[in-house]
Amino acid sequence: MNFYNNEPGILIAVDCIIFGFNGESLEILLIKRGIEPERNKWSLMGGFVQSDESPEGAASRVLNKLTGLENVYMEDCGIFGDPGRESHRRVISITYFALIDTLQYQHIISDEYEAKWFPLDEHPTLIFDHEEMITAAKRKLRSKAALYPILFELLPEKFTIPQIASLYECVYNIELDKRNFSRKLLSSGLIIKLKEKDKENSKKGAFFYRLNTEIYKEKIMSFLRYLPSWSMEG
Repeated sequence: MNFYNNEPGILIAVDCIIFGFNGESLEILLIKRGIEPERNKWSLMGGFVQSDESPEGAASRVLNKLTGLENVYMEDCGIFGDPGRESHRRVISITYFALIDTLQYQHIISDEYEAKWFPLDEHPTLIFDHEEMITAAKRKLRSKAALYPILFELLPEKFTIPQIASLYECVYNIELDKRNFSRKLLSSGLIIKLKEKDKENSKKGAFFYRLNTEIYKEKIMSFLRYLPSWSMEG
């Protein structure tokens, strides 16, 4: 028997909001859309969910096709299904945000899609409701990062304290007291000091650190409580 014959045909898509951190500012990865409608306009990376995959699997496939990366931190951040969001066909999109260290993976971004990193607050006009998707992703990133150490996914394996401070300032749109931030972070035990120094971005050279993976789950909350209050908006 043929079931659901009288039900409407609706396409399910996924769109990936790919955040990156270049050591100083938060960025977003955009592409030139390669298909109609809105061909050659700036867009998030997306695709349709195939009959043999889950939405999560489709998002992972899309991300891998663009960057070549696997096992990237990724999380769903909303469903966009307004009937008029696309004029040619009814499409419901499930969105996911992903976190990438832009410096480490710059060389493997696919040229096929004219992919380019843009400052998060200075990107070009986007198609459809992709701007709303970014807003939703920022909101989810902030709320999630207030409970778990996911922002460390945006950092290289070894990083400096100024880089961490800049990252939190970018994500939460706040200005930190750098001295207190450094003292609180060091006292938390979350990071381990290395012997190497970053000589490229500091005249004196800032020491590199790495995340203490053995205790970060139990220590992250004491550190996060230090951060100034922030707004879910913007």
